[in-house]
Amino acid sequence: MPSRTFQVGDTFTHVRVCDRYRPAYYAGASGDFNPIHIDPEVGRLAGFNGIILQGLCTLGWAVEAVSLFVGDPGRIRRVRVRFSRPVLPEDTVTFKGRVTALASDRLTAEVSATNQRGEPVLKGAVVEAAIG
Repeated sequence: MPSRTFQVGDTFTHVRVCDRYRPAYYAGASGDFNPIHIDPEVGRLAGFNGIILQGLCTLGWAVEAVSLFVGDPGRIRRVRVRFSRPVLPEDTVTFKGRVTALASDRLTAEVSATNQRGEPVLKGAVVEAAIG
């Protein structure tokens, strides 16, 4: 299979929906049973309308966007991100990535993530992946 070529400026988009069960599914898979993710009353006490999605699930989706773009999750080498807004059940998150740098063996992509209201849920997301 021929290897794919990448160029600075290449873009990609990935969309994920946080269905109402996603925080519970992620809690079961990750062991993150923080009550803010599974107990609506705790979420309300924390100032939300109920539960919120685990930030690491949102981060995982951002990494998934890049791994799909480069064609292999095993190529991911480094991730940097700042969480800026929680993802709520029923939110649709759109990840938009752009290749910002290429080295002989590494691709760097900046990834933005916004909910359906256009509010950023991640800021400063940068993912590096091996390409050589």
